[in-house]
Amino acid sequence: MKKRLCLFAFVAILFSACQSKSDYDKIFKDPNLYCATVHQLNTVVMGNNFGPIVASRNYLYAAVAGYECIAGGYPARFQSLAGQLHGLQSVPRPDTTTQKIDFELAALLAYCKLGEAVTFPEGSMRTYVDSLKTMATDHGMSSDMLAATIAYSDTVAAAIKAWSKKDHYAETRGAPEYMVNDSPGRWVPTPPAYTPAMEPHWSEIRYVAMDSVQQFMPHPPYTFTVTDKKAPYYKEVKLIQNKGDSLTPEEAWIADFWDDNPFKLNVSGHLMFGTKKFSPAGHWMGITGIAAQKAGADFQLTTAAYARTAAALFDAFIQCWNVKYIYNTLRPETAINKYFDANWRPHLQTPPFPEYTCGHCTISAAAAEALTTEFGDNFAYTDTTELEFGIKSRSFTSFRQAATETANSRFYGGIHYKYSTDISRVMGTDIGLLIADRIKLKK
Repeated sequence: MKKRLCLFAFVAILFSACQSKSDYDKIFKDPNLYCATVHQLNTVVMGNNFGPIVASRNYLYAAVAGYECIAGGYPARFQSLAGQLHGLQSVPRPDTTTQKIDFELAALLAYCKLGEAVTFPEGSMRTYVDSLKTMATDHGMSSDMLAATIAYSDTVAAAIKAWSKKDHYAETRGAPEYMVNDSPGRWVPTPPAYTPAMEPHWSEIRYVAMDSVQQFMPHPPYTFTVTDKKAPYYKEVKLIQNKGDSLTPEEAWIADFWDDNPFKLNVSGHLMFGTKKFSPAGHWMGITGIAAQKAGADFQLTTAAYARTAAALFDAFIQCWNVKYIYNTLRPETAINKYFDANWRPHLQTPPFPEYTCGHCTISAAAAEALTTEFGDNFAYTDTTELEFGIKSRSFTSFRQAATETANSRFYGGIHYKYSTDISRVMGTDIGLLIADRIKLKK
C-alpha cells in the first residue's frame, strides 16, 4: 500500500518541491514519470475488474500511443510502428516548423487518453491528466507550447484510437457464450465463484505481429483418461495432486508471487469478498518499469520498452486463447475432485478458462524475450511489483529466469499441469522472438 501511495503522489508531490518556474523540460524528461503513469493505468485496470486478457489490450494501445509521440518527436532516433503492426497504416507527424511541442508530455497525455479510451468508467484518468497539465503550467511551459503539445498528443491518440476500433473487440462483446456440457475431459466452471468461461472468442481479435493464430500451434494436449495409470494424462494429474499436497514454503511463495489474480473471491462461511491485484500483464508492465529504471533508460527508451513488451503480451494472449478454446481442457481441480479426492484444493484459485495452454506461462515467456531485446540477457533485477499487495520481492538473474519461474508457479499453484506449463513457455518464447525480429523501434 505504501508503494502505491507513493506512486499516486508522484505527480503532485515529487516535483512540487522544485523552486524553478522554468524547469518543465527537466521534469517531463524524467522516465520515472512515464513509469508512474503506467502504474496509474495499472491501478485503473485493477480497480475496474478488467480480466487479464482484456487488460493486455488496455496496455497495448496506450503504450503504442505514447511511443508514437516519441517516434514523431525524435525521428532520427526512433521509427514509427506504422506499417509494422497489422492495420496501423499511418500516424500523424508533428509540425515543428511553426510550433514548439514537448514530446514527452505529449507521450504522457496520449498514453492516458488511450488508456482511458479502452477502460471505464469514462474519465478514469482525468484527474491525473489535469495534474500533468497543471504541472506544465506551474513549471514554466508557455500556454502556446502547452496548447501545441496537447493538440499533437490528441492527433496521435485519435489515430491510435481509430486503429483500435478495428481490432474486432467490439464484435466479440456480442459473441455466443461458451457452452458447458459434461463431456469427459471438457472444461467446466470451477469453485468458488463458478465464473463463466472468460473471453472464448479472443482468438478473433486482430493480432499485431503474428501471421495467424495457427503460427505457433503446440501439439494437442494429452488424451484425457483417469483409469490408465500408465497414461501421460493420468501421470500429470497425480503429479500435480502430489505436488499440491507437499508444497515447500519456497514453492508456495513462488506461486503466490506470480498469482496475479485480478479478482480473487474469498469465501468464509456466508461471507464473500474480493481481493484485487495486478493481472499477469500488469505485473510485466511493472517489471518493464523496474528494468528501465535499473538500466538508466531515458524517457524515450522507456516508452519503447513498454511498447515492445505490450505488443508481446497482446499477441501471446491471442495465441494462447486460440489454443485454449480449441481443446477446452479440464482444470486439474475438477479432475482431481471428481475422480480422486473431492476435498482437494489447489494452492491458488483456479481461473475461469480452460487449462491448456497456460496463459501466464505464455505471456511471461513472450514478455521476457521482449525485455531481453531491450535490455539484454543476464539482466539481474529485483521484482518489487508485489510489495504493495503484501508479498515479498523476488530477485532474478534474467527475464528468462523469471519466465521459467512463472511457469513453475502455475504448477506449484495447482492450476496447470507440468507439461502444459513447459509447452506454453516454449510457445511464448517463440512469440517473443517474433516480436523482437519484426518490430523495429530504434534506428
